[in-house]
Amino acid sequence: MNTKVSTSSFAVEDQFGQRVAARLSAGTQELPHDIGERLRVARAQAVAMRKQAPQLRAASVIMQSGHVATMGGGWWTRIGSVVPLIALVAGLITISVMQDEDRASELAEVDSALLTDDLPPAAYTDPGFAQFLKVKADGASD
Repeated sequence: MNTKVSTSSFAVEDQFGQRVAARLSAGTQELPHDIGERLRVARAQAVAMRKQAPQLRAASVIMQSGHVATMGGGWWTRIGSVVPLIALVAGLITISVMQDEDRASELAEVDSALLTDDLPPAAYTDPGFAQFLKVKADGASD
């Protein structure tokens, strides 16, 4: 239904443009030569600008008809613009869950190493034991 409105609108615009061009061409014969040439050059520039901007014509038809749905299909456009946002949120949630699982597995490894070690866990918090390990490591490197 919108394409019929657009097509008839283009036809009306073209007919109007042809009538204006014919009227301007008829009136230039009565003008002096230099003014007629300037008008001819101005028309050529207008036609060149018209050929460069076909998108503007479609945008003006859309604006005149008042229906934004002719641009992209209505609610499909809205769904299409929300899908990347949903994908982004899902990706961020997935990354967060994976990082939490990695942290939990690292903590579980440390806990299991502490609990299965020959030393009791309290030994690691003793400042004297930390000094003993430091002196022992310095002596081994010499």
